[in-house]
Amino acid sequence: MIVTEDYNMSKEMQELQKQWHSVMEAIHSNANVVAFMNSRVGQYLDDRPFVALSLLMFLAVSAIPVAFFLIFVVTTAIMACIGVIVMEGVVIAIGGIALLCVLCGLGALSLGVSGVLSLCYIVLSTLVNYWCASRGEIRKQDVNGSLPQKSASVVNLSASNGKNE
Repeated sequence: MIVTEDYNMSKEMQELQKQWHSVMEAIHSNANVVAFMNSRVGQYLDDRPFVALSLLMFLAVSAIPVAFFLIFVVTTAIMACIGVIVMEGVVIAIGGIALLCVLCGLGALSLGVSGVLSLCYIVLSTLVNYWCASRGEIRKQDVNGSLPQKSASVVNLSASNGKNE
C-alpha cells in the first residue's frame, strides 16, 4: 500500500515538474524577459541569486503598502477636489444670499429716502407757492394803492377803543 502511494505521489510530482518547466520555458521565451536578462541589471541579478531573491521579496512585500498609499493619495485628491467644489458652492451660495440681503436693504433704503425727499419737495414747493402768492397779492394791492383790508371785527374793536378814550 505504501508503494502505490509513493508511485502516485511521484507521478503527481513528475506532472507538477512538467508544468513548472513549461511555465519556466514560457517565461524565458518572452521577449521582454530576454531583453531584461541581456541588460546589465539582468546579468548582475543572474550572477547573484541572493540579491535577486532579496529584491524580489522586497518588491513583493512593499507592493501592498505602496498600493495602500497610492489609494490613499488618489482618494485624498478626489475628496479634496470634491471638498473644494462643495466649499466653493457653499461660499458662493452664502455670498449670493448676503448680496441679495444687501440689495433688498438698499432698495428699501432708497424707497425711504426718495419718499422723504418727495415729501420735502411737496412741502417746500407748497410753502414757496404760498409765499410767492401772498407776496403777489401784497404787490397787487400796493400797485392798486390800497392797504390790505382788515377784518370787520378788528375794525370794530379799534373803533370802539378810540371812542372810549
